[in-house]
Amino acid sequence: MNTKNRGMEKLTDWGAGEIAHPGGTLLAHLGRTRDLLADWGAPDYLVQAGLFHAAYATDGFAIPLLQLDQRDVLRDQIGEQAEAVVYFYASCDRRATYPTIGAGKICVFRDRYAEANITPSDQGLRGFVELTMANELDLVAQNPDFAKEFGDGFRELFGGWLGLASDAAQAHYKAVLGV
Repeated sequence: MNTKNRGMEKLTDWGAGEIAHPGGTLLAHLGRTRDLLADWGAPDYLVQAGLFHAAYATDGFAIPLLQLDQRDVLRDQIGEQAEAVVYFYASCDRRATYPTIGAGKICVFRDRYAEANITPSDQGLRGFVELTMANELDLVAQNPDFAKEFGDGFRELFGGWLGLASDAAQAHYKAVLGV
């Protein structure tokens, strides 16, 4: 069985297929997020992180598949680098962090678990931007009510992030949000 299917199988074991989500089921959304990142040419560790990005819950989706004291379980599944991205993504205090992200800005990333501010590396910030855009753009494309409620906000937010996103992510942003 290939890695792609093993990941979906593990998420199914953890109940992701039974969890309602604005993108259908959590499992379906996670798979599409992974696929978007792969289509955009993201590195393998980021593609794997995309598949498991909600494993610890997020600031926008409060249902965890694993607890933070189970990070080793996910690390064993996807590797250290991908798990670190999943933790980083899940730990983001969006309200405090999002306004500090943009080309030419110094990002102050607020870790809601550690209750600490950090300055991410350029690679870490770019990966975070790609994953965030893949996550939210999937939901906008899949759910008309979500698109109506949040589309304008994502146009504005991601418009300021484009200098940090890949060409493929930028093109997808423009296509999905009609920019």
